[in-house]
Amino acid sequence: MPTCSRRRLLGLMAAGVSTLGMAARAAAEEKQPMTSTKPRGEVAPGIDVLAAQGFAPLKGLRIGVLTHKAGLTRDGRRTVDVLASAPSVKLVTLFSPEHGLGADREGEIGSARDAKTGLPIVSLYGASKRPSPEMLKGLDAVVVDLQDVGVRFYTYATTMAYLMEEAAKARVKIVVLDRPNPIGGAGVAGPVLDKELMSFVGYFRMPIQHGMTLGELAQMFNAEHAIGADLAVVGIRGYTRESWYDETGLAWVSPSPNLRRLAGTVLYPGIGFLEFANVSVGRGTPAPFEMLGAPWIDGNALARELGRRGGAPVRIAATSFTPKASKFAGEACSGVRFTVQDRAAFDATALGIEVAVALRRLHPEIFEHRALAQLLGSRAALSAIEAGKPAADIVAAWQPQLAAFRETRAKYLLY
Repeated sequence: MPTCSRRRLLGLMAAGVSTLGMAARAAAEEKQPMTSTKPRGEVAPGIDVLAAQGFAPLKGLRIGVLTHKAGLTRDGRRTVDVLASAPSVKLVTLFSPEHGLGADREGEIGSARDAKTGLPIVSLYGASKRPSPEMLKGLDAVVVDLQDVGVRFYTYATTMAYLMEEAAKARVKIVVLDRPNPIGGAGVAGPVLDKELMSFVGYFRMPIQHGMTLGELAQMFNAEHAIGADLAVVGIRGYTRESWYDETGLAWVSPSPNLRRLAGTVLYPGIGFLEFANVSVGRGTPAPFEMLGAPWIDGNALARELGRRGGAPVRIAATSFTPKASKFAGEACSGVRFTVQDRAAFDATALGIEVAVALRRLHPEIFEHRALAQLLGSRAALSAIEAGKPAADIVAAWQPQLAAFRETRAKYLLY
């Protein structure tokens, strides 16, 4: 982070200003002004660009495609169907990530067959999360068309990376059809993943909110992890990386069962890393990741505790809810609801830290803070929460790591 931005961040903390937006504001000082914040009707995902190219990168190839329900053209046609009818291209296999081809399932998924095309669907979220040599046999290329959400622990990026690793061994080409980062591709926030915590929910040492598209991630993974894949990225037409998804003109299609709205997806980087603890993040309600609670939480006390942080770009109110599924299903939960009022200044990861610090202070004997380690991804941040340090200090401590990541990230940005 430039010296002037870091001084401003520290100054805000010294003045007692909330951490919920200050990291985002500091990062914004490094960026050029936005090109546009208005919906851009001409934004088209990689599948549309590929079709406009006459499918040239795939001519004469036998291919597979890793995709799901959100893999659609701008006018709503499935990428699967577009590729199945593409001239001089032979689509023979479908691969599905977590949540399946329909992006509507939880837990391990078995292989199946696509009802419309009759093609086999090979699950990469079942007995194995990597394609075997047999699964790739006879393929010249695998096309990847997944809607990512810009968060480190969302598993689609890891599934793509594992596919790249195995495809490199099998000498199978990878073609990524890029899509927008829905939560603003310019935002970078949260702690950088500790090396010892790398896993299926943390493939690369990057912050929780990485500010990249899946195509950019593919390039970074390929180079920084020396995968050696024969990789091509078909970019997005008309995309400005500062754009939020509702500024692209593209229809929102849930990429997984509980990211139903953009509002919940904006909160996901911060509320999502809390869910391995003994709290409900709203799964089994109409608004996942827009609320948090548990039978043991005093929602009014939590709302008051969080409300002491002035100037935050998010409204926090006490609430109660009873999840119909997932954690605490059928149990009355007390907690808080979040409404983002200024998303340009909002830092979801800082909000998550604020909540964790508050729960640790209010319910030290009940809140299972150690369960945060895997998704938070930082032992130092976890230790600081345990020690009762102010959220502002915890957020400030990871800023040097973010500055180093931005330097690496810059080499792979396409937009």
